Formats: sequence, C-alpha cells, structure tokens
Amino acid sequence: MGHISDLDPAFRSHAPGYWPAEAMTEWHDHTWQLKNRVSSLSALEARIKLTDEERAGVLLAGTKLAMSITPHFFNLIDPNDPDCPIRRQVIPRLEEGWDAPEEMADPCGEDSHMPVPGLVHRYPDRVLFLVTDRCASYCRYCTRSRVVSGVGDQHLETQWEAAFKYLEEHTEVRDVLLSGGDPLLFSDAKLEKILSRIRAIPHIQFLRIGSRIPIFLPQRITPQLCEMLKKYHPLFISVHTNHPRELTLEVKEALGRLADAGVPLGNQSVLLKGVNDSVEVQKALVHKLLMCRVRPYYLYQCDLIRGSSHLRTSVSKGLELIEGLRGHTTGYAIPQFVIDGPGGGGKIPLNPNYVVHRDREKTVLRNYEGEIFEYPEPTTIPSLEVERLKEQSTCCP
Repeated sequence: MGHISDLDPAFRSHAPGYWPAEAMTEWHDHTWQLKNRVSSLSALEARIKLTDEERAGVLLAGTKLAMSITPHFFNLIDPNDPDCPIRRQVIPRLEEGWDAPEEMADPCGEDSHMPVPGLVHRYPDRVLFLVTDRCASYCRYCTRSRVVSGVGDQHLETQWEAAFKYLEEHTEVRDVLLSGGDPLLFSDAKLEKILSRIRAIPHIQFLRIGSRIPIFLPQRITPQLCEMLKKYHPLFISVHTNHPRELTLEVKEALGRLADAGVPLGNQSVLLKGVNDSVEVQKALVHKLLMCRVRPYYLYQCDLIRGSSHLRTSVSKGLELIEGLRGHTTGYAIPQFVIDGPGGGGKIPLNPNYVVHRDREKTVLRNYEGEIFEYPEPTTIPSLEVERLKEQSTCCP
C-alpha cells in the first residue's frame, strides 16, 4: 500500500489496494462495494494488523455501533500506522466502551424535538427528516449512534405519512434536510418518491441531503442518479469529509457529476483528535475541497456522544485552527466553526476574538497578523450641513 502523504494535493485512485486485481472487474459497481464491506474481525485481520485496542474495540462494537467499511474507503488505511487518520474514523477502539460523565446518548436533543417519529423540528423554518438508519460505513463518532446501524438499544422509527402530513400542515417550514443514516443508500426510485412528495408541498422552498456516500461510496453517484436529482432543484447536498486523504480521484469525479447537475455542494467536517486537528491538515483539506467544487461549510466540535472522548479535542483547538486559516487562505476555504449546544441548543458559531474593544464612538479590531485597527461608528450629518446642501442643490442649473 505505501504511505499516503496527508498533505498531498493530488487526486489518486487507490484501487484495488487490499483487494486482488480481478476485483477491478466489479470495482465501480456500488452494489459490489456494499456486498464486500469489511464488517467483521476476521475480515479486518485478513488485511491489516490490529492493535490490541482496536481488536478489543471490534469485539465490543457489535452491541453499540456496527462496523462497516467499504473497500473504496478501506484502501485509504495505512497498514503500518496505528494512528492513521482514516482507521481512527472507522475502526472501533477499546475507548468506545467507556462513557465520560459529560457524554450523552442524544447530544443534540433530537428526540425531544421530534413532533412526529423521524421528523426533528428544532429551528423555526426548517426540519430534519431522518429517512434511514443505515450508512455505507459507520463513523465511530456518529452523533446518532443510538439509532444508526441497527445494533444499539434504540431503533429509528419513521412514520412516513404522519411526517408528510406534518410538513403539509406547517407552512412555516421552508427547508427540509434529508438525513439518517444516509439517504443516498436508497435506490433512485425510492429516493425520488420521497423528493417528489416533499417538492409537491408549495411552501417548501428547497431540499437538502446530508450524505457521506460520495466519500465512502463514490460509485453510487451515477449519471442516472444525478439526472434524477436535477428535477428537484433547488436541491443542496452537504457531504462529510474530514481529511484530505479521503478526496480520491473517484470522489472528485463523483462530486463533479453532482456539481455538473447543478447541485450546490458544502462540506461538514468534524474536528477529531489525531485526524484533522492541525492547521496543515485543515488547509490541505479545504484546498482540495475547493478543487472538487465543494465549499467548506461547517467545522463541528465533536458532539458529546457516548464513547467519543478519545476523539474529541478542546474548543480552543478549533478556534486555533480557524485562526490559522483566516487571512492565510481564501475566504471561500474557511468553514464556520460551530458547537451543537449540548441537549438541543442548536448550532452555535464560534470565532477567534477579533474585536478588541467596542464603545459608542468606535470598534477596535485585530486582523490576522495581530495589527490593530479602529473602525468609527457612523457620524450624523449636522443639521446645518443638511441645510447647506439643500441650498446648494437649488442653485444648481
């Protein structure tokens, strides 16, 4: 396999990687990718040497959040690096079995804002529609691990007709986000049935899909899927990429097909210890995203999901990263750092403190280089000056 540089700006295919050369005959078929996911201890150990912590984590995973890794994504794992940023995201570790006191099963408070099973209405004009509990691969820090993958104590219940009726009756809703799980796992026909039903509601202005399929399973982004999605504009897709190594040639091509279909693309990253908690890795990531026509949108502080303490950083680390990007690269490349208020507070934006002082006369600002500038408050035009200007205007020919 060889080591893949974290800061390599190139887009490369890593197939067949851990698979035999003959696998290439079906490699580009997304159904083959799904059937050949690595989802057991034996399949893992047949390909890489696990650490003791990883092996114990896999044995525990079957009762909390399933393990599943597509061949495409598995090929990005460095077999010689136990701290590989890809394997930290998808291979369970022993630390998942310990719940820190501050951690929660539902850190975003979604269950308490669910008027209809499967529909979360937390913000005034938009809703989150949880349409499935399955993903192509499972992130070990998943904020919905309580309901995703089918092995936990809680199961996702979506009451479809009740959800559609709620959307029809609540005219304040103008924006619907489809998530789960991953909606792009559905067949084109099933996904279109959902999209067309929502699009038929007059007051809903646009649709969004949250998906990691373009990253985990780029083979799923077929021309046929893109043609179908074009019918439901304005339609936005938020993808989830955490590390520049994830942006392969196949991923770039898949994102390009979506962009060519007129779908605006934004990326939502989660700040993870040992994965993307350096300015160098963040800069490489956002630059590659822009090359894929994806706008870096959010950088999330990792939610307080149970068993995630080994992956969480401090809040100050996130602010440090934004500080390291602001002014040092194009503004389009800088995501908004946010914390989802624990227990259901919604997204709260955080920024480095660029306001040094503010009073009635001025605001004192600090730029990215540490230089200080004063910006004065607006000056009211004196009444005598107004009269003078009026007299001057009447004298004009």
